Amino acid sequence: MTLEEAYCNGKRILEENKIKNSAIDAWILLEHITKVNRALYYANPRKKLKEEEEIQYKHFIEQRIKRIPLQHLTKEQEFMGLSFEVNENVLIPRQDTEILVESVLEHLDGSENILDVCTGSGCILISLLKHLKGGTGIGIDISEKALEVAKRNAEIHEVDATFIQSDLFEHVEGVYDVIVSNPPYIKTKEIEDLEEEVKLHDPLLALDGKEDGLYFYRKIIKESKKYLRRNGMLYFEIGNTQGEEVKRLMEESGFVNVKIKKDLAGLDRVVYGV
Repeated sequence: MTLEEAYCNGKRILEENKIKNSAIDAWILLEHITKVNRALYYANPRKKLKEEEEIQYKHFIEQRIKRIPLQHLTKEQEFMGLSFEVNENVLIPRQDTEILVESVLEHLDGSENILDVCTGSGCILISLLKHLKGGTGIGIDISEKALEVAKRNAEIHEVDATFIQSDLFEHVEGVYDVIVSNPPYIKTKEIEDLEEEVKLHDPLLALDGKEDGLYFYRKIIKESKKYLRRNGMLYFEIGNTQGEEVKRLMEESGFVNVKIKKDLAGLDRVVYGV
């Protein structure tokens, strides 16, 4: 089978099975397996795949039909211009979350000590430290398997990050200039309505925000003040309908200068305050 035949066949199968972005997914899987970029593909589309490449590509297409996320097949996802290892134990980094990282970066000079609550793959903390080229950070998560992924990502990107297993602030010590979190915020009853790739393959621990989706915001807001320096800042990613509620919770708990930041689609995405 040639590169062109493999790609066209993979795209057709994904389209027939109603996979969103079928052309993109078929290409990414082909590029991942063969290491052939678009320039090389167009220069020689009739280049033959090796037998093992053809077998692997067919397998990946079959897995994608079963709604296995693309990133679980390639084991990586780009975030903030960096490549992160991902698997079924961590939430796949999403472009929306880049707004959170960018919001934090606007207020830092590189000397800060950062605490990342519900760190997952570590993409938020690692991206902050990598772009700051300074500062230190700790990431905490209740999932030991998620922390294994985060530690590998920190090693890959060579940042000064420590990862600790902790149920929120249970094992946290010291005080921090910044606390940042993308906590679970989907209402329990809404999880069943999510795409199969998310509800069946993202870890439930990283999705379920309990009955009203605000459970973890309440806990983090209440407890965070003991771990923030004076004038320290707390940043959250939020669901696009949660901005005013999270802002109110922060203000009622004593935070000031609380602001809501929108994403590129004009939807509420980040809440932060002092």
